[in-house]
Amino acid sequence: MSLVGLIWVSAELWQSTFTADAQEADAPAADVNAAPPSTPWESASFPVENFVAYTSPFGYRNHPFGGRRFHYGLDIAAPMGSYIRSWWEGTVSRVSDNTACGTGIVIESHGWVHIYCHMQGHVVVETDGDRWLVDHDGGIQIRQGDLVKSGQRIGRVGMTGSTTGPHLHWGMKYQGSWVDPTVVLKAMMEK
Repeated sequence: MSLVGLIWVSAELWQSTFTADAQEADAPAADVNAAPPSTPWESASFPVENFVAYTSPFGYRNHPFGGRRFHYGLDIAAPMGSYIRSWWEGTVSRVSDNTACGTGIVIESHGWVHIYCHMQGHVVVETDGDRWLVDHDGGIQIRQGDLVKSGQRIGRVGMTGSTTGPHLHWGMKYQGSWVDPTVVLKAMMEK
């Protein structure tokens, strides 16, 4: 079975395992189960090198730091330092650190917003009004406003922000509504 096939099967198993938890409480106001529109997925990239497992689903969960909360993304475990790739081409609209997201990047692509959290390093450098995410050890320098390509390395898996282990928190919105990343992974496999 190919890596892409394995990822799809893992997403299907993961989604069926956690669907019951997500349905226990009312969904937030945004249509979180909306299927993504027909898109040229052929150019999309799985966002983590050295994939290990999906560790926390999109939807309601028992939050590791207390309470039952809605989780607006998919947590993807990988060894510390594994490269994170941009899911799709787009513009870096924000680089940040020192938040619950930790060191992170937000990319906007054709009505989509994809969010990458808990990356290595705490370094967002401001130079002449520009904000940069800099990971010297990983050879990464991303400026807010940069155009990135699908599959381009944009950071490395870390443990910054509110996290209990190395992983990428991957969040997605389409036209302002949250989308379950497993729906996107499935659509990528069906094209």
